[in-house]
Amino acid sequence: MKVLSYRDSGYASFVKKLNRRAIPSDDVRDLVTGIVSEVSSRGDKALFDYAQKFDGVKLSTKSLFVSDAEFAEAKKAVSPATKKAVAASLKNITEFAKRSMRKDWSYKNAEGARVGERFTPFDRVGVYVPGGKAPLVSTALMTAGFAKAAKVPEILGATPCGPDGKVNAALLYALYASGVREVIKIGGAQAIAAMALGTKSVRPVDRVFGPGNKFVVEAKRQLVGAVSIDLLPGPSEILVLSDKTGNADFIAADLLAQAEHGGDSVIGFVSDSKSLIGKVQKAIDRQLKTLSRADYIREVIKKETFMLHVKSFADGVAISNDFAPEHLSLICADEKKWLREIRTAGAIYVGNLSAVAVGDFLAGPSHTLPTGGGGRSFSGLRADQFQRRTSVVKLDAGAVKKSLPAVEEFARIEGLDAHGRSVSIRVDS
Repeated sequence: MKVLSYRDSGYASFVKKLNRRAIPSDDVRDLVTGIVSEVSSRGDKALFDYAQKFDGVKLSTKSLFVSDAEFAEAKKAVSPATKKAVAASLKNITEFAKRSMRKDWSYKNAEGARVGERFTPFDRVGVYVPGGKAPLVSTALMTAGFAKAAKVPEILGATPCGPDGKVNAALLYALYASGVREVIKIGGAQAIAAMALGTKSVRPVDRVFGPGNKFVVEAKRQLVGAVSIDLLPGPSEILVLSDKTGNADFIAADLLAQAEHGGDSVIGFVSDSKSLIGKVQKAIDRQLKTLSRADYIREVIKKETFMLHVKSFADGVAISNDFAPEHLSLICADEKKWLREIRTAGAIYVGNLSAVAVGDFLAGPSHTLPTGGGGRSFSGLRADQFQRRTSVVKLDAGAVKKSLPAVEEFARIEGLDAHGRSVSIRVDS
């Protein structure tokens, strides 16, 4: 863990590095380019080869998709408590989504033309759910659940299976409850390529959603154009920004919770209270001893965790806006004042009692959020991203006549006389 104070010589250079850009390394980019090319040229065969290589499973055309029997088996295997939790999360997701979806609108412009927008769901979308060290049941809900709320008719799921060819039962149940009826047992960049480009067995989608590791994120970036994407959500990250009012035990628990994802997760704590930083360090050491995934967490704490003692809380806010964290926990005496100053976080959790895990699992907003500094350019996954936006224009005779002078002038300036004629012919007829 790196711990620095504003008085330390290395502080300024470290803080400067926190102003990040989500740009892939050359080796990641090149590897993903190769995978995308293989899926494009070899289709299903490439998917089967990568499943064998990365997941140790032998798949075929018959076993590529989750079967109806496997869905039924998963439903039977899941406990009533899990079903209740899934239902509670989906209820909040649906209610949140209803309030954030776009609605059709129109008005008459100055020339009398009726202009507006209409919003329709995408016909077919793909949702990626990471596998690996933990079955991310909540991610299934917070991607496909939004698609279902937006009334997308076809939702294709993609998630890696285990060496036995099975997908975690609770994860399958969550996907099915979220309206997913097709799931390919493929993970990684190859899954994104399959959904975006299609293969003999996999019909392509209109848009791809969901988080993943750096290879998944890079595949989404490379395939923009062949398909549209939601955002670039990579490995989990959190920044806790607190003044002296922060509860050290709560802060430590939130930091450990996000570090639990392991891998390339990034964990940060910034405070103008040196005393609180010391208390949080002790709380982390104490709580870590009780956690089942302590080995993963220790790796993240050692490699990807930092704590900064800042001169003022305003300095901490500036660092947060540069860092653009996926999750920001904001704990301070004057919440309203400082909340207005935060501009780039994927999601903000306000106050000591606002545990990030409630947002991860239950609250309603999606936990699929921009990482790696992507919060400057992207927002988190939203229901309206599952809607296709189309503008609509309708003119009557009066509106055409009033529009003609300006149109003819633009046509003259740009040397596009056919454009002008296409309007004047309607006035002259």
